[in-house]
Amino acid sequence: MSGKNIYSILKSLNRLFYQVFTLFIFAVIITLYLSCKKKDSTTPVAMDWEEVSVSASAYNSVPYQTTKTGNPLITAWGDTLKPGLKAIAVSRDLIRKGLTYNTPVRIDGLEGVYFVKDKMHHRWKNKIDIYMGENIDSAKIWGRRKVMIHYLVEKDSIE
Repeated sequence: MSGKNIYSILKSLNRLFYQVFTLFIFAVIITLYLSCKKKDSTTPVAMDWEEVSVSASAYNSVPYQTTKTGNPLITAWGDTLKPGLKAIAVSRDLIRKGLTYNTPVRIDGLEGVYFVKDKMHHRWKNKIDIYMGENIDSAKIWGRRKVMIHYLVEKDSIE
C-alpha cells in the first residue's frame, strides 16, 4: 500500500468517526432533553368532596379590615383580590385539614364555587372569611354564622 492510499483510508475513517461521534452527542442531548421534560399527567386524579362545619364571617378589601401597612387587595399568598372574585380566607387549622391554596369550596347558602385565596391570623380556629369586595354593607348583612362548607380533596390512592 502506498502512502497516498493509507492517507485516503485514514481520512475516510476520520470522517466516519466524526459522523458517528456527532450522532452520539446528538442522541445524548435528545435523551437528556426528553428525560428532563415535564411529563403530562394522563392519569386523572380522583377527588372527593369533604365537608366541615365552620364559623363564617365576611371581609372587604379595606385597610382597617385587612392590614394597616400593606395593600388591602393583596392576600397572604400574594394574590390580588378584585371585587366579584369568589375568594375566601381560611384559618390555619383548616389549611392542615386540606383547605390549601386554590382549593375549590362550596358554601351552603351561597351560589357558586369559591377558592381559598387567603389565610387568616393564627388566633382564628375553624373559621372562614368570605371576600365581598368593597361592599361593606353586604359583609355586615352576612355577619357571622355557622355554615357547612364542602371542599375538594384528593382521594386516598389505597381505597
